[in-house]
Amino acid sequence: MLVNTYVQKLIRVRDRLNLDGAARMAVIGVELVVASLAERFAREVPRSIHGNATVQRAMAYIETHLSDTTLDPPQLAAAVGVSLRRLQELFHERGRHISDYIRGRRLEVAAQRLSDPACAHLSIGMLAYGCGFSSQAHFPRRFKDRYDMNPREYRQAHRRDVQSVAFALRLSSSLAE
Repeated sequence: MLVNTYVQKLIRVRDRLNLDGAARMAVIGVELVVASLAERFAREVPRSIHGNATVQRAMAYIETHLSDTTLDPPQLAAAVGVSLRRLQELFHERGRHISDYIRGRRLEVAAQRLSDPACAHLSIGMLAYGCGFSSQAHFPRRFKDRYDMNPREYRQAHRRDVQSVAFALRLSSSLAE
């Protein structure tokens, strides 16, 4: 049931995934299938696979609920059906903290949207809110910590990159004629 739901949702969002996101979601799907098959065959699921499947379910939940400003570790643990302590242990075994992972994914999505010309009409505040940041003061600080420039500078830098590429493409096509 979980695998089926995951695959259906993945199919619906496939057009919005970049290559990195698609690869990550494929790994999650494979691990869910492995855990599901092991459970179906009534075999004991090795702790590492069970832990991986739980973390992958958590990561998939995060991806689908990233814009939820109330998403936090306790809510995530309840959603994947484990205690908060167990989920924290599983993330720690993989060298991560749950809150850091959620914040990191939100920042990655925000960076993608800031550089996406289709999102240029969105104010930085609206874009941040859409990525799950509830505080407009908090977002720029976290973004700058991660990308060494504030969101406005990041957007402008990527806008120039897109314009440079567009200019180069126009120039090469006019030279080819």
